[in-house]
Amino acid sequence: MSIQNVRLEVMQFLEKNVDSFMDQFLIPVEKIWQPSDLLPNSESENFMEEVKELRELAKDLPYDFWVVMVGDTITEEALPTYESWLLDMEGIDQRDSENGWAKWFRQWTGEENRHGDLLNKYLYLSGRVNMREVEITTQHLINDGFDPGTDRDPYKNFVFTSFQELATYVSHNRVSKLAKQYGDKKLSKICNLIAGDEMRHHHAYSEFVNKIFKVDPSEMMLAFHYMMKKKITMPANLIRESGGSMGTAFEKFSDSAQRIGVYTAMDYVDIMQKLINRWEIDKINGLTDEAEKARDYLMKLPGRMTKLAERMVVGQEVQEFKWVTPALIK
Repeated sequence: MSIQNVRLEVMQFLEKNVDSFMDQFLIPVEKIWQPSDLLPNSESENFMEEVKELRELAKDLPYDFWVVMVGDTITEEALPTYESWLLDMEGIDQRDSENGWAKWFRQWTGEENRHGDLLNKYLYLSGRVNMREVEITTQHLINDGFDPGTDRDPYKNFVFTSFQELATYVSHNRVSKLAKQYGDKKLSKICNLIAGDEMRHHHAYSEFVNKIFKVDPSEMMLAFHYMMKKKITMPANLIRESGGSMGTAFEKFSDSAQRIGVYTAMDYVDIMQKLINRWEIDKINGLTDEAEKARDYLMKLPGRMTKLAERMVVGQEVQEFKWVTPALIK
């Protein structure tokens, strides 16, 4: 039987439990928070006062903070790209209304969609960013597409989503803590709630990988090895500003995130190690010789990547973005 057919069988086998995955890792629409719960109420007579308070609290947040906020928002807003990519995986028939995996991805998308919606409205009300430039970058990112290097392979895709959901948790959680330090408790709550969703989604995707390791350990090990060797492509790696070419804004954005400690090269290594520990890579049995070599590579990789991360030099000069008002540079 071909590798592709085995993957299809495994996905069909796991599909039987997708309803329980949704019960465990997703929250019913009527119970989960919505963006309007966390923003000034436009129906209220106090709306303008609430907006004024939001803008006042936002004044002390530094330039790099706003760059990261915009980058995180744009990443969340490119959701249509991620949904179409995931629904194209082997083992998913989105035309079948009863296909469990299609249901999962649509409901996961529904939860994720709230993040970009909330952050976009917050940025608009804050008055601290050039919304037209933000919108141009978002449209470019969706137009330019996204290739995480996973092809249609569910094993590789689930490694990617396990990693990426944990990375977005780290980013939103750090932004939440920074906002709190600068006295903006409302923004801190917004980012903390988004971070909570991301962690819950990370637990879901890492559990999918864990289940696959139980039934197809060697191929799952090789998929994990492949994704770690080629390195995880960040969803925002192709961001550009107006007039720029694909990816030209990503390095500047990454420097801002590293300067304020929101997401660093060491975080990348830490996430890799967390996945190795979560899936108990060192304890998996019944591997082929090729998969054993892949395991050995994976176990040594965090140490090697740590040395590279320690030598990495991050630019310390704040660079201007079209997204953020230049007067905010301090």
